[in-house]
Amino acid sequence: MKTISLKVTEPMERELAEKAASRGVSKSDLVREAVAEYLIEGDAPAPGSFLAAAADLVGCVDGGPEDLSYNPEHLASYGK
Repeated sequence: MKTISLKVTEPMERELAEKAASRGVSKSDLVREAVAEYLIEGDAPAPGSFLAAAADLVGCVDGGPEDLSYNPEHLASYGK
């Protein structure tokens, strides 16, 4: 196995040590597991819907159109 080193902040090291101790594994094991998971997941999109990701933006614009999904005039030509 190869050895690498990395620098982390003191709060991160404390949290890493606490998490490793609570799981009964070494900090190295925990970091290896996290890196392996990251490499497997890669740039996969975050779980959840787009609505969940944009929830803080919903309704943030004043004076915009109402929800068109309930507007019968808007829906009249939908699917034709």
